[in-house]
Amino acid sequence: MWRFIHTGNRSPAENMAIDEAILAAQEKGLVPPTVRFYGWNPASVSIGYFQPSKEIDFGALRERGLGFVRRATGGRAVLHDNELTYSLIVPENYPGIPASVTEAYRVLSMGLLLGFRKLGLDARMTGLDVPAGNGAASSPGGPMSAACFDSPSKYELVVEGRKIAGSAQMRSKGVILQHGSILLELDVDTLFEVLRFREPSDKCRMKKVFERKAVAINSCLRHKGLPIATMRDLEQSFRSGFSAGLGTDLVTGELTEYETDLVRRLAQEKYAADSWNLQR
Repeated sequence: MWRFIHTGNRSPAENMAIDEAILAAQEKGLVPPTVRFYGWNPASVSIGYFQPSKEIDFGALRERGLGFVRRATGGRAVLHDNELTYSLIVPENYPGIPASVTEAYRVLSMGLLLGFRKLGLDARMTGLDVPAGNGAASSPGGPMSAACFDSPSKYELVVEGRKIAGSAQMRSKGVILQHGSILLELDVDTLFEVLRFREPSDKCRMKKVFERKAVAINSCLRHKGLPIATMRDLEQSFRSGFSAGLGTDLVTGELTEYETDLVRRLAQEKYAADSWNLQR
């Protein structure tokens, strides 16, 4: 049995604090494996743990009223707006979770694959031959911009060869945290306005590359002549997808008192602090 929590739209500091608090509670054996859905208020940019903050134009962020936070996971910059964000927190030794980071990513991302297919999209997982359909699935280059979704790697989710979900994973004291973005719409213009580039020509070139390699759900649905999806559609499809992909029931729950108290402290002392967000 897995716990399912939808924490609604939170500040960027709160969102990262909640993921870490659930991770800490899991390390102590206080909570079951957890699937969490959430959103962002305000719309925000998150950067990967190792990404230099100098790649972000903070003046442009303020002009657009966007929030900012550094994730504890790796990867590149993501604009969190018009998306459903998910996180999975589970012990490394949970039955069916491979020891390999890459193979664990494949298993945990199967719910994403099934969620996209429930929306009517012919989603694929790169490097994996999974027959199309909505049923349970069986498992068997160039310079980067500062933006995530730049190009798919092994076991990424793609539709018609374009990356449709971005995820990152970390491990701490025997527990896995994987979280990522499920894009309803993709605002490429805003994302590239808040990223810094050495030359204007670099920005133009990388933006064109990004647009060729990344796509959002409603763009795909419009292209297929299907009705566009709502956030409610995403929540239903991906909750069902994760349940099927993980082979378990998702039982609705809420944060424990331990987690709630830790969230308050982490949000204020860590994820809202320049000492964390601007450390690189």
